[in-house]
Amino acid sequence: MKKTALCGLLALLVAGCSVSPEQSQSDAATSAAYQASLGFGEQYKQQFSTQQVGEKPQHTSPQQQNINHYVRGIMQELVNNLQYVTSSTPMAVSSFVFVDGSFDQASLLGNQIAESFMYEIHQFGIPVIDIKTSDFIRITEQGDFVLTRDYLEVSATQPIEYVVTGTLAKHQGGYLVNARVVGMKSKAVVGSAQGFLPAEIANGLLSSGKPAEGVKLIKG
Repeated sequence: MKKTALCGLLALLVAGCSVSPEQSQSDAATSAAYQASLGFGEQYKQQFSTQQVGEKPQHTSPQQQNINHYVRGIMQELVNNLQYVTSSTPMAVSSFVFVDGSFDQASLLGNQIAESFMYEIHQFGIPVIDIKTSDFIRITEQGDFVLTRDYLEVSATQPIEYVVTGTLAKHQGGYLVNARVVGMKSKAVVGSAQGFLPAEIANGLLSSGKPAEGVKLIKG
């Protein structure tokens, strides 16, 4: 009787330790994706500058010292710790919002940082999905438009696996930028980076409703 009970207990232990074929395949796929992302990252790291994040470029004109340069530095740090992302994992970019503000309101600064990230991600070799592209071209007297901020005019399902998002914090002398790559399904952070954007660079942005300095508007 004791022998029978012992055999039953051993059988239960063996069954509890066994892994289903589906679980094994899932673990193998996850490991393969992770290894592929490491190789992908190493392949493209060299195409970025070796400057430190947030460091001003040397011997460059004022036009080159803009937001794009600082976003490129943040992208370098993202590349250094990015996981599971390869040339076959489509990615989107959302507006950056202020960490102490409403998460459904973006500023000109937050929108431009997102636009700069779209460029850098594309340069990195990752497919970028422009979520603001509608399913049609609107032709009007004012122009022909395909971009929209109306969610009803874009496809409800898009092949997005990861999204670059982040927050801003106003700091003495500029803005702290917190960027991260998040899985759309898992919500897991697979890459993160921080940077600093000097106020003089951020203030270089002009609202479309604000005239450039030195330009006098004359009412006709």
